Amino acid sequence: MKVALLASVLCSLFVGTPAPFHASCSVTWTFGVPCSSVSNKILNQIHKWSGPENCENGGEKCLYSLVNNSTSEIKAKHETPVKHYVDDLTFSLSPGGNKCNVKGFSTSETFYAVLDYGTNYCNLHNLVTGSGLNQTTGYTEATSDTICTQYSSANCEKY
Repeated sequence: MKVALLASVLCSLFVGTPAPFHASCSVTWTFGVPCSSVSNKILNQIHKWSGPENCENGGEKCLYSLVNNSTSEIKAKHETPVKHYVDDLTFSLSPGGNKCNVKGFSTSETFYAVLDYGTNYCNLHNLVTGSGLNQTTGYTEATSDTICTQYSSANCEKY
């Protein structure tokens, strides 16, 4: 715990903004489609990227697995292809008129993970963009380095 706290403090001193104490990411989105459509698209993308096929070209758009889902929540896991670290993902969906508000959260299962090169952000972002949800009318995304580890330096083509 002392190492994680020290790393987070040092990170905030060198980067200039505070960071989560554990490698994780919170993102909120608005999509201009019903939540059932959002859920179906995310679930289909998790299934599409469940195998190692997309890992072959060096990216991490692979090795997703569904844990469970309901009308208001999707829980999944993502395994990194090289080091085999596992991250837990949650998408919480709430309808708002003819749109869907989603809170995404990804966190590393590795207890000592503090910095992650934006991997937890990319876990979520890649599913949204891979499914085409970022192309929906009324799409918005909100997050920051204070609630999403290394968000501003994330390279989602790599991670």
